[in-house]
Amino acid sequence: MLKPLGDRVVLKVEEKEQKVGGFVIAGAGQDATKEATVIAVGQGIRTLNGDLVAPSVKPGDKVLVESHAGIEVKDQDEKFLIVGEASILAIVE
Repeated sequence: MLKPLGDRVVLKVEEKEQKVGGFVIAGAGQDATKEATVIAVGQGIRTLNGDLVAPSVKPGDKVLVESHAGIEVKDQDEKFLIVGEASILAIVE
């Protein structure tokens, strides 16, 4: 399993599909944001004083993330997205 460092977050992106006239169009390529599930979070980021600021998200949270943010990685047979916490726009409740 992947363990992110600092303020990075590992996400599992939920793929959406749209059908237009019988053609399937990938939703991730069309939207400005993606919906994803948080798989793992780093310990947080340190301030200039050395204080640790904990992440705002936790594993299991559903979030909205910027469409072109992060780096896609493959761990065994699954694809994940590693992003900085700043690329997460909102927690979906």
